Amino acid sequence: MTVLNNPPLVLSALTATSCIGHGSAQTIAALHAQRSGLAPCQFETVDLPTWIGRVGEVDAQSLPAAFRRYECRNNRLAELALRADGFAEAVRDAAGRLGPERVGVFLGTSTSGMLETELAYRHRSASDGSLPDSFDYGGTHNAFSLVDFVRRRLQLEGPAAALSSACASSAKAFAAGRRMIAAGVIDAALVGGVDSLCLTTLYGFNALQLLSPGPCRPFDLRRDGLSIGEAAAFALLERAPASMDRAAVMLLGAGESNDAHHMSAPHPDGLGARLAIEAALSDAGLAAADIDYVNLHGTGTPSNDRAESLAVEAVFGPTLACSSTKGATGHTLGAAGALEAVLAALCLRENLLPGGLHTRHVDPQLAVNYLTANRRAPAARILSNSFGFGGVNCSLILGLAG
Repeated sequence: MTVLNNPPLVLSALTATSCIGHGSAQTIAALHAQRSGLAPCQFETVDLPTWIGRVGEVDAQSLPAAFRRYECRNNRLAELALRADGFAEAVRDAAGRLGPERVGVFLGTSTSGMLETELAYRHRSASDGSLPDSFDYGGTHNAFSLVDFVRRRLQLEGPAAALSSACASSAKAFAAGRRMIAAGVIDAALVGGVDSLCLTTLYGFNALQLLSPGPCRPFDLRRDGLSIGEAAAFALLERAPASMDRAAVMLLGAGESNDAHHMSAPHPDGLGARLAIEAALSDAGLAAADIDYVNLHGTGTPSNDRAESLAVEAVFGPTLACSSTKGATGHTLGAAGALEAVLAALCLRENLLPGGLHTRHVDPQLAVNYLTANRRAPAARILSNSFGFGGVNCSLILGLAG
């Protein structure tokens, strides 16, 4: 368990692109309308009875000529997100103010450009099985490809790292950036995550019998698996200025744990999840009663939702409003933590507690106050959970400055 006790940081810029929208305006509009982006799987050669959250605009996106080495679906998705909400401009402005060497880059991904390797494999040599000479592992599939592309694209020179800790990857990127700022190594951190659809992910989760044949329905009595999505989400973390807009969103706390219970199953009692939640509260100097809403990890698998419900009930009791946004976006794996942190920030600004989509009958054995319809209510602080294979857990707390 990690307890940081660091000062709050302001999210001076943020953006998200997923199957529910390109940029913040489309994204929050979809949440208000309770519109899901999930649809029956139509991706590459995949033949599976499941639903996915695909970002259609990625196919038409291209990288600038100087960055052709990084050409892959994952980096095209990153490029698409960087162009939304004036995010790239905000990062360049910060680099101008602080110096490019004082802006770090910490991004999470689980598969990076794996699709590029899958495509190259189709064209391997008939004589020796080697991959085509045109295939560039370092520029595409390597986990650092995403970080290298983004830092070079935005001309940043600070410390940079890729985090690949399954579905907690990009939430942990927020914690990593925060630690580096607190240590005085940098003055700002570009944090977030990108994960894109590929065959290995879809067929892999299918082999684990974790895919739902329909749109996922977290915390539902008849939940039967998850829906894979793709997304890119970024935020720029900076020290809070002396004078700040009351509507500014702050990163108040981060908590991490690893229960190491099993390679793919959570601790049945939600032990690691509870430790991460408690660490985030301690880091933020808050009590459980100070949290207004929990964005659940909520994948829609029987064991994951059960374990998370035990953790949330143990810390907050059964009455705190909570829900999962994965019925809208699908599970975006290594990008999920960053995507849902940005969703939480947008909900804070909009006084919106989003209802979980596709959930019709909340499992009565899960003792939480799960919202199935939107609730318009002021929320000052939101806790967002991200849990991954291997027992990797991270909880973030975001709140309004005012």
